[in-house]
Amino acid sequence: MPTSSAAGTTAPPAPSDTARQIPAAGALLVVGFVLLSLNTRVAFGQIGPLAPIAHFGSATVTVLGLLPPLCMGLFAPLAPMVRRRLGEERGLLWASVILVAGAILRMLGMPGLYAGTIVVSLATAVVNVLVPVFVRARFSHRHVGTMMGVYALSMGVGSAIVAALVAPVAQASGGSWQLAIGLAVVPAVLAAAGIAPQARVHRPRPATPATDAATPRRHVARTALAWSLTAFFGIQTLAFYTALAWLPSALIAAGTSRTAAGTCQAVLILGVAAGGFLAPVLAAPRNDQRPHILGTALVSAAGFAGLLLAPNGPSALWAAVLGIGLGAGQALPGVLYARRGTDHDHVAALSTMAQTCGYLIAATGPALAAGLHSATGSWTIPLAAVTAALLLGAALSMRAGHDPR
Repeated sequence: MPTSSAAGTTAPPAPSDTARQIPAAGALLVVGFVLLSLNTRVAFGQIGPLAPIAHFGSATVTVLGLLPPLCMGLFAPLAPMVRRRLGEERGLLWASVILVAGAILRMLGMPGLYAGTIVVSLATAVVNVLVPVFVRARFSHRHVGTMMGVYALSMGVGSAIVAALVAPVAQASGGSWQLAIGLAVVPAVLAAAGIAPQARVHRPRPATPATDAATPRRHVARTALAWSLTAFFGIQTLAFYTALAWLPSALIAAGTSRTAAGTCQAVLILGVAAGGFLAPVLAAPRNDQRPHILGTALVSAAGFAGLLLAPNGPSALWAAVLGIGLGAGQALPGVLYARRGTDHDHVAALSTMAQTCGYLIAATGPALAAGLHSATGSWTIPLAAVTAALLLGAALSMRAGHDPR
């Protein structure tokens, strides 16, 4: 993939990167990237399993579920400033250090839990934006899809492992939710340690807009490409957070046992990890990702439709289908930023806009679903509305899937 930058900037070295010159350094790069990826969603998967043991009220669970997407949308615009000042490597290191601080803060009572979740969300917003730029800069073109897949897969695995340990740790410690929440500190420290060696890599910092000479690029908000990317990411993420928040409740309301509903939630998370790995691997080598965008939306919609039309049927199967589609929808945007961006600055700008607007859209999903459920007394309308939104999103996202000739 070309790495030439906009006029007036110094083009960063092609991703001949350390990974291809020095095997040991390349292994260190991959290990650090995996450790960073494992940590990125850990804190957000703890509240659901912990709520019954810690006796969190519904308002607490709702607010702690709303804060991550809301804050990631609000704080995503900080990432370009971090990148211009520090570069991707040092920016990711400092974000990892802030993640550690946030994970520790979440252990300090209920005020700390709320404040720490905001801090973790801030750091995660920066990581989300910088990772596609980092991958494009540090890995060769043929490895971009694989590494974005590793990123998504690692996010799912890290979240699933810690979510599975939260309840046993809380029960073993006599109901101490603080100790269980503290599990997130371990992967946060590992992520900071893993990415630290990359901060020593010296690459030219991105030029600030004031130093860019020649022909300025149109602001991404004025391009159909950026809005198409935003539509895809925003609607897919809305569906993702809605499913995480309300899938067990919808299944239980349809007559599924609590145990089976919990199993379906676990299957959903495993499906998210699988879809998150497969989609970038399949999409990145292609010049046209429109079939992958459409396929992602259709698989996600099929999962919701299956749960809607046959809630007492093979619900675990439909949860797996839904998870694969939603996981693909979370990972595929990273490939689209890297493929559609003309240089590293453009990739960062596309990623920032899509995630700023997309997470703010996503934050409304669980609340809107709850409102529709309260108004209708059924989960049929909320699930049908999300399914329709996914299909609309696919139509709006076609521009993001290709470069016009």
